[in-house]
Amino acid sequence: MNDKIESIKHKDTRVHIPSREEAGCETASEKVTKGKDKASIPKNPVVHRGQDPELFWLNKYGSDDRDDILKFDIRSLYRHEHVAPEQIIKGLYKVTVEDKNPDQMDLFATPNELFGNALDHDELDKVSEYYKHHDGWTNRLIQGDSLLVMGSLLEREGMAGQVQCIYMDPPYGIKYNSNWQMRINDSNVKDGSDDHLTGEPEMIKAFRDTWELGIHSYLSYLRERLLISRELLTESGSCFVQISDENVHLVRCLMDEVFGSENFVSLIVYKKGGTATSQTLSNIADFIIWYAKDKDKIKYRQLFDKKTVGEGESTGERYDQLESPDGKIRRPMSLEEKNDSKLIPDAWKPFKLSNPCSQHDNPKHREKPLIYETKEYYPPKDRQWSVSPEKMYNLIKKNRLISTGKNLAYVMYLDDYPVMPVNNIWSEFLLRTSRIYVVQTSVKVIEQCILMSTDPGDLVLDPTCGSGTTASVAEQWGRRWITIDTSRIAINIAKTRLMTATLPYYKLHDEKSRDIRQGFVYKTVPHITLKSLANNEPAEQETLFDQPEVEKKTLRVTGPFTVETLQNFEPVSPESLDNGTIQSDDSGVFEARIFEHMKSAGVKNGIKNEQALFTRVDSLSDSYLHAEGFYNTASGEKKAYVHIGPKFGTVSKLAVNEAVKACRTRGDADWLIILGFSFESAITNENITTSVGSFEVTKVRMHDDLMQDGLLKKDKRAASFITIGEPDVQFHITKKEAVVEICGLDIYDPVRDEVKARSVEDIAYWMVDTDYDSSNFVVHQVFFCGGDKDEFAKWRKGLDELAKEKAKKNVEKTLKIEIDDEAFDRLYGFKSHPFKAEKGQKVAVRVVSQFGEESMKVLVV
Repeated sequence: MNDKIESIKHKDTRVHIPSREEAGCETASEKVTKGKDKASIPKNPVVHRGQDPELFWLNKYGSDDRDDILKFDIRSLYRHEHVAPEQIIKGLYKVTVEDKNPDQMDLFATPNELFGNALDHDELDKVSEYYKHHDGWTNRLIQGDSLLVMGSLLEREGMAGQVQCIYMDPPYGIKYNSNWQMRINDSNVKDGSDDHLTGEPEMIKAFRDTWELGIHSYLSYLRERLLISRELLTESGSCFVQISDENVHLVRCLMDEVFGSENFVSLIVYKKGGTATSQTLSNIADFIIWYAKDKDKIKYRQLFDKKTVGEGESTGERYDQLESPDGKIRRPMSLEEKNDSKLIPDAWKPFKLSNPCSQHDNPKHREKPLIYETKEYYPPKDRQWSVSPEKMYNLIKKNRLISTGKNLAYVMYLDDYPVMPVNNIWSEFLLRTSRIYVVQTSVKVIEQCILMSTDPGDLVLDPTCGSGTTASVAEQWGRRWITIDTSRIAINIAKTRLMTATLPYYKLHDEKSRDIRQGFVYKTVPHITLKSLANNEPAEQETLFDQPEVEKKTLRVTGPFTVETLQNFEPVSPESLDNGTIQSDDSGVFEARIFEHMKSAGVKNGIKNEQALFTRVDSLSDSYLHAEGFYNTASGEKKAYVHIGPKFGTVSKLAVNEAVKACRTRGDADWLIILGFSFESAITNENITTSVGSFEVTKVRMHDDLMQDGLLKKDKRAASFITIGEPDVQFHITKKEAVVEICGLDIYDPVRDEVKARSVEDIAYWMVDTDYDSSNFVVHQVFFCGGDKDEFAKWRKGLDELAKEKAKKNVEKTLKIEIDDEAFDRLYGFKSHPFKAEKGQKVAVRVVSQFGEESMKVLVV
């Protein structure tokens, strides 16, 4: 029993990447990419060697079908959050110490112990320098386009040949809204429904970019990611792609081209459902296509299924004989015993009759008869005894042969080899738990893939995070992991799942060094064979890699991980290269739609029927102020400047700062409106006072209809702009401690010139960094006010059990450890746990909505 809440720590290292604050106002991409900003890979490296047939599709080699080089941008990543469940769980314990040496009873690791020197890089003032330094390993949850993120890992971080296993679960086909979810707490998505179209700009762009040409775009999308995957894999690595029957044939051809047909390992078929409605033969299976980087060097760990009497064709059901405990009686099983093994008498041993002969070229194994119970036996004409006749007598002495009339049979007990190797047909892996994400794979499916191809400490990559199943499985089994998704909804669902998980604590092979790379202590089973018995050899032992020994008295939680995101490219001028701002091919149409709705629907303040209607909106040729508009108030007409954020991206803090500077320079507006579909969490509404007066800066969310043109079945023509509420956060401070409370969401009404409160019901969860260093947001506390009140149910059970064990262990001391019931009640409210606070201390509060939107406020004690 350990004195700490446990999680697995890896002794590997990773490149140190900066946070957005460490990167400064100038973006990391601008600083780092002054040298190499693009990379390239041959689009078909294998077929150029003339080994395999080639699959063709529209625009496979570009619009002119001659470009056989894949070029991709090298973007930078930045850290968004540091998450260590050991720190979060700390606030749920009451620890009262009357001992003179309380340090020896410390239950928890400190942030620096968990994140190493990742929190201490202030001396590095150039972003490019960060990539030359290394931190202790923490796992990684990354939001962004998987191609750009994987390209960054490959080229910026030099991770070629470091990933042991890649598991990809891409959208199976080209349906739009059957694969994406609108709200964190609602996984019910109906394909073809306007109401269930995603509202995330990144997902809209992914759909438009990826599925424009249907299956042709799909194959290009997958091929690009497989090409980089191949570069990231170790020489012994494996790549698994999950796919349905609709496109499995095309994807396998594609993987032949990328990996080479000689590196095909297996086509795994797994049952996804019990029934399916179809006019013809029902399809109830999906597929996993498995390729190796180099099949001759592949890492493979054989997994086994347990043999059960009466189950499994040619396996468990063949054990249809019984032997009495004293070995004197052997009889066939009854039909009832076959159907229900519980009816087999105690201590009776199931066995099957097996052929003691085999086909080989040693005639001496049949020259002499084998005498058994005074009768002579020869092998069949086309076979020989499996071992020499002399050694066959060892089987007779061990009571392992039995007469079946003209022939002899070998007695093979179920316990001789109580398992059977897993094959490529997986029939018992249905997703039996409720879904938390619209597309979600059974844990067991991913678990088997990872266990077959990796060891503890190996690195697993999933470019299609979804609900985070791959990361969750990798975490449980002691693998390092990186997982990627474009969707903010998916990232937040995965983060919640990982933050609140409890896991079995597996005994380490080397508990002293606690090096996970030495593996776990695994259960083993015998593999007794006819030859080993005949030769008087000890039985082989099979290792059950899916059955490590469990320490039930230790509470284990997810290890530390970082949440990261791609650094956005920022606009420099209207003539700059296409970077996702309104200066794109359809900028005129997009801009016109925005102006039209500003005049017809106005900017709403979040309250029904209250809005600022614009009488006129005109375009500007400014880098950061894209339009000027005029609206009426009770005191007359007023002027506003408008910054229009990226059509398929996030409004950055840098863009807002530049827009504010431009508005201050012009000095003739009352209001600066920042329009966007999503915003960096560090952007907050502030009152900006200039030398010539003051103007309000307001963050306004554009309605999804504006970017869904052509996707909706019905154009609602009611797109509006709604002011985003900023969290109204208050401090409650006493002499010893402080508490943070979220009182609501404040919004500014420009027509009435007042701030109004908005409902807090849209908050999914909120987090607190009680000692914010202006650079690294470390999650110390988390609260699920929009949750189901079961997120921490497993934590509660685990803590109760641990507290009881602690009480027993320290019965002679005055240490008292117990659950803080009030802390558990607070987990679903709007007040934080109390924490120590000193003058000047910064406290950061980050709020996440049900739509995955984030906003952050920093308070100073």
